[in-house]
Amino acid sequence: MSRGSRGGQLAQSDLFSVIAEPADADEAPTTLHSARPAERHSEAPPALHEEQLVRQLEATGRYRILRQLVPRAVVQNYALNPGQRVGIILDTETTGLNHLQDEIIELGMVAFTYDENGIQDVIGTFSELREPSVPVSAEITRITGITDEMVSGRTIDLHAVSAFIANADLIIAHNASFDRTFCERFHPHFQHKAWACSVAEVEWSAFGFEGSKLVYLVGQCGLFHNGHRAVDDCHALLEVLAAAPADAGETALQRLVTSSSKKRLRVFAQGSPFELKDVLKARGYRWNDGSDGQPKSWWTEIDEAAYADELIFLQTDIYRADVEPIVQIKTAFDRYRK
Repeated sequence: MSRGSRGGQLAQSDLFSVIAEPADADEAPTTLHSARPAERHSEAPPALHEEQLVRQLEATGRYRILRQLVPRAVVQNYALNPGQRVGIILDTETTGLNHLQDEIIELGMVAFTYDENGIQDVIGTFSELREPSVPVSAEITRITGITDEMVSGRTIDLHAVSAFIANADLIIAHNASFDRTFCERFHPHFQHKAWACSVAEVEWSAFGFEGSKLVYLVGQCGLFHNGHRAVDDCHALLEVLAAAPADAGETALQRLVTSSSKKRLRVFAQGSPFELKDVLKARGYRWNDGSDGQPKSWWTEIDEAAYADELIFLQTDIYRADVEPIVQIKTAFDRYRK
């Protein structure tokens, strides 16, 4: 709503004049109040509660209003009820994408309780910056807003991290294969936790979303937030996971928890004929070069229940023999590692 703004803010009198403008000469003016045209610019309309203004704007069908995301209050001295568990939403900001070379410069976490009905209470937040061994690049500053001055002399308290994640039943990251590798290298306690990925394990299109990037998900929930700072992204993801369309039977968080509890099978089509690589790619297989200690071959990850069909595919279309592929069982405790 930048039209008619002055100094970055929309004056209330301008707001009403904009709403009153017809779309074309044949369209009747749409007004929020019954002020006479002659008085519209000479007298300021009565002050309205901002939420009432929002509802009236949205009711015209010509406006979509984003509301600022307000983090949930932290419940102190909580006690878990029967059936409740503790989840942590985690996000990192780093000096780059390579977990073997780059470093964490910010760690954000939001702890919450959940049960079969979804998210309950926020019970803690964690946000700390860390000075890396190399300067923060201009590109990372552009993306995250974090500068060398902000991280100068800062460290992340490892004992505080241990205490914060101690009771977590599940750690959730919006791209867990990225965050888990950095976190496990940073602190060994992350290695013993169950992880879930809100990108890979939630079919966002089934909830009516048009993409899986966090900024899109937040916007389609009717919210905006201070993106790309770790703890702010955690609060944002919490609200997205809590949201669900009116006709959905469960929230995204519930589906994520269900997915994380299932076993997955990583199937390696080792020794498959080279000329059939496009057949494997079309089925969703990816190439692994063996540099990570895993078999050098095409591989895919599937639900345990889908293995019988996958075996038939490999034996019939790929090997054309009763070959048993290499299979690794993956749970939430070892998924998303490299």
